[in-house]
Amino acid sequence: MSNVSTTTTRRPRRVTRVLDATSYLVTDLVAAIPVFVVVITGLALSLGLAVTFVLAVPFAWATVWSARAAGAVERWRLWAFLDIDLPAPARASNGGWFARLKADVKSRSTWQHIAHGVVQLPVACVTFTIASVAWAVPLGLVALPAYIRALPSRKMEFWVTTVRPGWVPYALAPVGLILLAASIALLPPLARFRARMSTALLRRSESDGLKQRVERLESSRSLAVDAAETERRRIERDLHDGAQQRLVALAMDLGMAREKLSSEPDQARALIEEAHDEAKRAIVELRDLARGIHPVVLTDRGLSAAVASVAARSPIPVKFEVNVPERPSAAIEGIAYFVVSEALTNVAKHANATVASVAISRVANRLVIEVTDDGIGGADAATGSGIAGLRDRVGAVDGWLHLASPVGGPTTLTVELPCAS
Repeated sequence: MSNVSTTTTRRPRRVTRVLDATSYLVTDLVAAIPVFVVVITGLALSLGLAVTFVLAVPFAWATVWSARAAGAVERWRLWAFLDIDLPAPARASNGGWFARLKADVKSRSTWQHIAHGVVQLPVACVTFTIASVAWAVPLGLVALPAYIRALPSRKMEFWVTTVRPGWVPYALAPVGLILLAASIALLPPLARFRARMSTALLRRSESDGLKQRVERLESSRSLAVDAAETERRRIERDLHDGAQQRLVALAMDLGMAREKLSSEPDQARALIEEAHDEAKRAIVELRDLARGIHPVVLTDRGLSAAVASVAARSPIPVKFEVNVPERPSAAIEGIAYFVVSEALTNVAKHANATVASVAISRVANRLVIEVTDDGIGGADAATGSGIAGLRDRVGAVDGWLHLASPVGGPTTLTVELPCAS
């Protein structure tokens, strides 16, 4: 999504386009009146009470909040009626409410929102009038013959003339049709022209967009470092508690077998057999550890085969569907595999589920992963260490994670990962 420009996401039919444009222009006045009153009143009270400062602060906060809320409403109208997706500007998130208020007052985007609240009303009066007349006049002329025939007086008074039954109403009806066609052609460009004012005042500046991007990258870098450190500690723990202990036991068994080889061959043979079993168990643990890092099947055959192997090892039945025509990068594939593996492990350990499902698809430039189970629910993303680890791993690549787990189930984990084409 662009930081500074608008994006049209679909092309509706002409009728829908005209109705959406009319709705946008008509509702403009409804949205503009309360915003204009609140913003003008708030500015006047804030400036008038600035000498006292303490009394001015709540009015300044109300003005800033109202202007930004009105901006959010306008973004929704642009999206709902004109399919224009206008990103919201970044806001300060650190410090207390007063620190955030000071940052908002100093912010250029805040004053752009206030300017939009002031300018919107006079512009809306014009666009509302044009939109109303564009529909009322043509439809009135088209309906004029039937309307006059239905009047008791059989005539209709206009500003400059009187229209009676005869050829005049029927002559004006085609004029109404022509004007109606002109209105249908005029309203969508008028709505787009009106929308340019909102996009010019409410869009993020390039500096705001870059600042937000830098903050997001810094956060992603921190999450990547934390995820790498967590993974390193996990590997060290698994090696120390698993394969390393088995290899130590293997060495001890072989040492004792060597000492007893000449004096007690039967006991030495038993020790060698035990060492052989220990070596096989160590190999299995090393293989599992390597699979947890980045399995060979993922590298060789892709995400679908890797998810199939995870599903096959799961103690509960797992239905899976992978619809990714083009393979993403190795890093994204690795994170997607990690998400599925950890999610199914959590389901097996905590969910008391009887069945789980995994769906992976590519939507535009995002890889969407959805893991669902029919368990008891109640999973908390804020307190669960497993979910926190997943969130860190996903956030490290600027991804998105959402957990829906009502008590009683079902639980759905949704993850989106960037997947550049």
